[in-house]
Amino acid sequence: MKIGIIVAMESELQMLLPLVEDIKETTVNGYLIHRGRMGDNEVAIMQTGIGKVNAAVGAISLIDSFGPDLVVNTGIAGGTGQGADILDVVIADRIGYHDVYCGPGNARGQVQGLPELFPCLGDKLVNLGAVSGNPAVRRGLIASGDLFVSTPEELKAVLAVRPEAIAVDMESGAIAQVCCLRNVPFLAIRVVSDTPGVENHHAQYSEFFTIAPRSTFEVVRALLS
Repeated sequence: MKIGIIVAMESELQMLLPLVEDIKETTVNGYLIHRGRMGDNEVAIMQTGIGKVNAAVGAISLIDSFGPDLVVNTGIAGGTGQGADILDVVIADRIGYHDVYCGPGNARGQVQGLPELFPCLGDKLVNLGAVSGNPAVRRGLIASGDLFVSTPEELKAVLAVRPEAIAVDMESGAIAQVCCLRNVPFLAIRVVSDTPGVENHHAQYSEFFTIAPRSTFEVVRALLS
């Protein structure tokens, strides 16, 4: 299988690359793509930058150049306090925007003409060895939008639109939308780095990559292998 993997930040990329074998680098539309293998699968990994536009342009570039059978968005996310703690791995079964409204006739968070929630393959992974019985793995809805959620008020606003969300991020919605438009299966796997709105939120976020064990990202490797 050919799997395209998208991350937003350099720090996320550096957590992921050690899990890949036989890496070779190419450049497409100004993006550096790392191609290699995870298990029996051919993978192409791209860092897009933060936010929906960066994620969407990167996803289109990766799909057009690599022709993946599956696109995976991974990296970190904020927890919402609803079942996913710091260092837990969240596998999305659905993705929904929290910052979109296209007017009457559309639900909050829905892009007109598209599903209110984008489906993911996370609901099909429950019986895999890397997921089944793993206490660090959570499955559920990820809310996505162009906002670094950092205050209780911002988190409350997100949950008003997506009350079932167990994590928030800034890229998975855009990538899921591109995959929906291009009819490419999509999977989002995020590691919870912080809990927006708590007193030490910024410390949690800034210190995550110094405390996060690489074994947390091994769940990603185990799933993709």
